[in-house]
Amino acid sequence: MNQRRYALVGAGARASMYVGAITGDYAEIATLAAICEPNPVRAAHYLGTVAERTGATPSTWHPDRLEEMIRTERIDRVIVTARDDLHAEIIVRALDAGADVVVEKPLTIDAGSAARIEDAIARTGREVVVTFNYRYSPRNSALREVLQSGAIGRITSIDFSWVLDTKHGADYFRRWHREKEHSGGLLVHKASHHFDLVNWWIRSQPRRVFASGGLRFYGSENADARGIPPRPTRGTHDGDHTAFELDLRDDENLASLYLDAEAHDGYLRDRDVFGEGITIEDNLALVVDYDSGATLSYSLNAHSPWEGYRVAVNGTEGRAELEVIERGAVLADEGLHPVLDPSAVDAGATGSLRPQGERLIVQHHWEDATEVPIDGGLGGHGGGDALLLADIFLGPSADDPLSRPADWRDGVRSIAVGISGNRSLETGLPVDVADLGIRMLERQRA
Repeated sequence: MNQRRYALVGAGARASMYVGAITGDYAEIATLAAICEPNPVRAAHYLGTVAERTGATPSTWHPDRLEEMIRTERIDRVIVTARDDLHAEIIVRALDAGADVVVEKPLTIDAGSAARIEDAIARTGREVVVTFNYRYSPRNSALREVLQSGAIGRITSIDFSWVLDTKHGADYFRRWHREKEHSGGLLVHKASHHFDLVNWWIRSQPRRVFASGGLRFYGSENADARGIPPRPTRGTHDGDHTAFELDLRDDENLASLYLDAEAHDGYLRDRDVFGEGITIEDNLALVVDYDSGATLSYSLNAHSPWEGYRVAVNGTEGRAELEVIERGAVLADEGLHPVLDPSAVDAGATGSLRPQGERLIVQHHWEDATEVPIDGGLGGHGGGDALLLADIFLGPSADDPLSRPADWRDGVRSIAVGISGNRSLETGLPVDVADLGIRMLERQRA
């Protein structure tokens, strides 16, 4: 059986899902031929994993030699799990060097780099797949089925509220995501998942965005205003810890990937969430108009005591409501431990008031509400990760009625909302998506 040759670019924690897939379920059809990572300790972490599971050792390369790596190792596909602001350069270079690309969301963080990716795809004719695993989660697929069936008629509006708790949400304010120049802020890095879901659920394109928000909980100014005493600049230290601190020594995987690697690049994974230098927002609200005539009201909070989301879709024939509780509470001792896979959060000590779970309700005018069954699975995102990986490595099914596989166009549509939202935050004005300078969006607007 022919094996497709892969290269991994970026060897952080997110890379583990792909390394595990290539060396596990898809070992017969995929080979991890190379790891492209500037930090030798992080590269060695995955080299050890591959060697242990397959007996083979991929070659290692610096990103400066990406094109040489693709030629020398005869790479068919590059998997990009590098920092968000590096995605565009890696994608464009890989396409021009003759490889297809699989990239973690977001596709990129700004309009200019999105346009460069668009140009490279047009120039090379190669493929770019964006891994939106939330589409594959059974609960989100179930809502798509309801809306696609026309059960609630023509969609008029969507209310979507996502809350990140003080265990998972705080983590974005410890690591490089806290700097908007690297992540695009939560509107791009995190919410691109959410905007993609809405685009996919209602099968329409975003047209205009107005945003409001700010840094209102984390950061040094908020700590000073609330009288939070000075803290160590990072969570890995001896002595007492607060629930907001992350000690990398508590987790073998994080210690191997980050603590042991600090001497090579100076990157700190465990910075103080109430420290200086945070340039992203922790409270956000958007109004998004769609070409279909529907309007989205969206909010994101990154310091909630529980984690999950609620979405309500209003239509001319009724309403569909999805509620998902991923973790009902975070206790003080739980906050001291890392979150390696936020999709696998558990209920913790939730008690009876907010149990972990999910529920999809549909109600038509003049009728009682009915609950729609959700068929869950094992693994991350309710089994969604396994379905996503199958589409990546085996190829998407031609008869998927829900159209779950996503390409670069879906990646552009999702970040278009977040990028427009960031512009709106800067100007205080609504932003037309067609004005971002991306031809694909301009054609849709015309």
